[in-house]
Amino acid sequence: MTIDKTPVPDGVQLKLRLAARALGNAGLVHAYGHCSVRLDETRFLVCAPQPMKTIAPGENGTVVPVTGGLPDGVLGEVRIHQQIYAQRPGVGAVCRIMPPAVMALSTQGLTPRSRHGLSAYFANDIPLWDDPALLRNDAAAARLAEALGHRLAIVMRGNGAVVVGDNLEQAVTYSWFLEDSARLELSVRQSGLNPDAGLLSADELAARQVTTGGVFERMWRYLSHGDPENRQV
Repeated sequence: MTIDKTPVPDGVQLKLRLAARALGNAGLVHAYGHCSVRLDETRFLVCAPQPMKTIAPGENGTVVPVTGGLPDGVLGEVRIHQQIYAQRPGVGAVCRIMPPAVMALSTQGLTPRSRHGLSAYFANDIPLWDDPALLRNDAAAARLAEALGHRLAIVMRGNGAVVVGDNLEQAVTYSWFLEDSARLELSVRQSGLNPDAGLLSADELAARQVTTGGVFERMWRYLSHGDPENRQV
């Protein structure tokens, strides 16, 4: 399939590069991983198919249709993004990440539970995709999107996670929150503490699911600090 030549605003390309490098610099991806942002009902922009930390200033992403074949050069698992955008009209950005603590838990069939403020956003409801295979066909990608459902994240056994948000700031922030939740989960279990103790109650979850007060803006600024293209976009 040929690449969509419709112009994408420079600011959108810039923010996607910032998101990609932020995920890489935070250790949430390595040689593998990708992120994207919705352009409209029919198209989204995925980052360049490079290790995300190494995406160069000015290295633009590729426009991908929400339905149909992938453009030439786009990574096979970008089908996951397609299926999520198709099934979830409210999703504005997707991050396919490889966070180490999340990965460790997933090999034991576990996903992080809500024990502190940053994990409250996941509401003790992070599904596990119990298949370590790469998702390089439309049917499997569609099933994963269905398993994600209305949630913010889904963990893939031995294969990282997928996180969504209304926009790139949210998706990147939730990616960091997910790994922080997993680090805490691992610490509790490694300490020999009761894994069923210390979970947030329903009221505590609701109280901590705050989206005002610069929650996403502050984390975005933190993760993108020092980026060579950071213009506070």
